[in-house]
This record gives sequence, C-alpha cells and structure tokens, in this order.
Amino acid sequence: MYSLQSFIAVSTSPANDLRHLFRLNGQKAPPSTQPYLPRISCCFVSEDTQKSAPSISTGNRLLSAKSQDIIEREKRVLMGTYARAPVVLVRGKGCKLYDVDGMEYVDMAAGIAVNSLGYGDGEWMKAVVEQAKSLAHVSNVYYSEPQVILAEHLVECSFADRVFFTNSGTEANEAAIKFARKFQRVSGDSDTHATEFVSFSNSFHGRTMGALALTSKENYRLPFEPVMPGVKFVEYGDIDGAKKAIVSGKTAAVFVEPVQGEGGIHSATKEFLQTLRTACDDAGALLIFDEVQCGLGRTGYLWAHEPYGIVPDIMTLAKPLAGGLPIGVVLTTEKVAAAISYGDHGSTFAGSPLVCHAALTVLKRIKDPSFLSAVTKKGLYFKELLTHKLGANSHVKEVRGLGLIIGIELDVLASPLVDACRALGLLVLTAGKGNVVRLVPPLIISEEELKQAADIIERCLPALDADSVH
Repeated sequence: MYSLQSFIAVSTSPANDLRHLFRLNGQKAPPSTQPYLPRISCCFVSEDTQKSAPSISTGNRLLSAKSQDIIEREKRVLMGTYARAPVVLVRGKGCKLYDVDGMEYVDMAAGIAVNSLGYGDGEWMKAVVEQAKSLAHVSNVYYSEPQVILAEHLVECSFADRVFFTNSGTEANEAAIKFARKFQRVSGDSDTHATEFVSFSNSFHGRTMGALALTSKENYRLPFEPVMPGVKFVEYGDIDGAKKAIVSGKTAAVFVEPVQGEGGIHSATKEFLQTLRTACDDAGALLIFDEVQCGLGRTGYLWAHEPYGIVPDIMTLAKPLAGGLPIGVVLTTEKVAAAISYGDHGSTFAGSPLVCHAALTVLKRIKDPSFLSAVTKKGLYFKELLTHKLGANSHVKEVRGLGLIIGIELDVLASPLVDACRALGLLVLTAGKGNVVRLVPPLIISEEELKQAADIIERCLPALDADSVH
C-alpha cells in the first residue's frame, strides 16, 4: 500500500525567513514585494518506508530523529493528559527558547503566564543558588525566615492581613474554598451556615475537584462528576444574574477572575465587580478574586483588581510569583483568617525556603513602579500594533486585553495559526473555545520582540483560510 503525504516547505533563505531577517543587526525587515506562498510538496510513500522513516512531519517542519525519539519515549511512560506541541525545548535566554535542534523561538506563552522575568534572569538564579546552598526544604513543622519575609512583603503591597502558601493555583483555590466554608461555619448558625458558591461563564479555577467544580467548561467537569455540589454559574458580567444568585444564608463565597485568561481574555467592568462586592456584603458572603493568571504585574498593575478600586476578602495567586518554581498563595483579611485554626489546612512542601527566597526576588522586581509602567507601555504598543496589522483580516473579530495579557478572537479555531507561528519560531497559546490566540509573554519582553511577534502572526494569517488547507 502507498499513501499520499504532503507537507508545507518553508524556504530558509534570508529573503524569505522572517526570523532570520529580524536577527540581522536589529534592522527592520524590508517590506515584502511578494505575497507569502508556501510551497506544498507531495509524494507517494510505501508503508515500509513510513515505518522506517527517521523523522515525522509536524505541519511546516520535519521533526528530527532526536525530537521524535523523545516524543515517542514520553508516550511510553507518561500519562496521556497533555496534547503537547511537537517541540522539545532544552534552554531559554531572555524571551527566547531553543529546541533540541537549535531552533530559536520568541516566547509569547511564558510557560502559561509563569515566566514573567523570562529565562536565565541573573538575580533570580542568584537567589535560587544562594538559598539552595543553605536550606531548601524543612516543611511547615518548623519556622523559616524566607517564608516570613515573603509573607510580610505580600501583606505590605496588598489589601491582605494574612497569607497562606500552597504549591499551585488550583491548590490556592482549594484552600480558599475551605477557608470560605470555615468562615461561614464560624460566623453563622452552625446548623444553617452558607455552603454554596457562585462562579461565572468562561471561568477557570483549576483541575482539582473543588476548583474544578468552579470551572465553567463542562468538558473539564463531566468526566469526573459528581464534583463538589452547590455551585451556581452566572454569565460573566451579568449584573442582574449575579444579584439573584448571591443569597444570604446560602452563598458562602463568589469566585471571579478580574481578567479571565483561559476563558478568552475577558475583562470585568467596574460596575460588575462593584455589584459583586455589594451583593456579597449584603448576603454575608465572601468575595474571592482569582488572580492566578492575571495578577502580579500582568495587566500593568501589581494586582489586576487595583484599577477598579474594589477590594476582595480573599485573593489567590500562583503562576509568576516564584519565577518558574511551584508556588501558590491565598491572601486574606484578618476577618477571614480569624476563622481558621491549627490543623484546618496544611501542606508539606508549601512555603519552602527555596521557593520563597526566589519568589521574594520576583516580587521585588515586579512591584517596582518603573517595571509596571513599562508593562503598561509595552501592552498598549503591542495591542495597537496587532490591531493595525490584523484588524483588516476577515477572521479577526477583536484584539483585546490589558497590559501583557492579550487575546486575538477569531471566527475560526486558532490552532492552524498557532501551528504556523510555531513553524516560524513564535510560541503562542489558545484560549476561550479554541478560537482565541492568547499572548502572555515574559513581562521583560522588548518592543522589538513584540514587533517580531506581530509580524509573524500577520504573516501566518493565511493559515486560517480554509481554502488554503486541504
């Protein structure tokens, strides 16, 4: 048997290789005089040849034997929970990543909004090595100063009075669920205390059972039902719906992301968040802001809720805080913390000296006003650039976001564009219902790198045309 195989061959000559052009002495790429037309090659390949082939096709590139070997080994030993992109990364520097074959990528994903200081940051590496040499882990049976120092800084620069450390965002939200339940039990009637939660459409709060129950995507929840009962979902931004859903004696807390990331880069309005604050106060419920993805400088503000002037009772953090090391945080008011007693919650690894010392370095860098101002400036530049370059394309419905959390909503699935960008050395993510390109680069990214990213996205837009893909 023979089968017809095809692949798009992209020329790597200086005249056509966009990544090469943008590396030439930092000069601007000359305007193209011809439209980008990928060369499509086809051939008949026998089954025997297919079985013995040293490499496999990945859209616009052929995987090397080394990449293919690692990918095949991964399939043999790891659970099949991730639909990974066919790239084997080995190192990073600044805002660039490199695969096993030496190909360079501009990183607009940052490990899913984690690596805010990029890769190989000198101060961060110094902090990690410094602490690793003295004490990495002791558990929470004992005291350690790095944990206390980080907590002091978090309290100083936020609304919070108290801090609880976890290892991830979903763990932070699980802790917030428990704290809300315990608060209601202590502050209300022990027999009729509030136990329910309100969450919103397009929400994502994690994949553990409690956080999963608060996540709106049914395909995430259905395989594991019954999840935690007592969660009402309201349309994000629906003021009247939220008022009706928050009920005294029933609603323990409301979970909301000031800016939704996984859900498609949707920003709340001030009126919506103010309504939630007022309704929670009237009902005796807690207001919980999930800033796992949108917090800590991502929007150009230290906390995403800052420009609204509305303060929560609890806030959860995670992704960027430790520069790539696992951490999660629950920040609470004294009112909430007073309901929590010894043994109510805990973690073996959370708040380790190593992770906290690294996180302190990240927090100090990001909370600097000049750093945050630069994020705002670069975010405005990038959003305007994308709107200018992509706005006329029929598939682009909207470019939205705040700071350096930006979404490009399409009228088709974004995966062909994501694949095309990757083939030209740009890493981006999807969001929403798969129709949003999510851009969450390291916060240290330069305007030159943002322009390079915008140019590659523009160049790859033809991948969205159904007529060009067969």
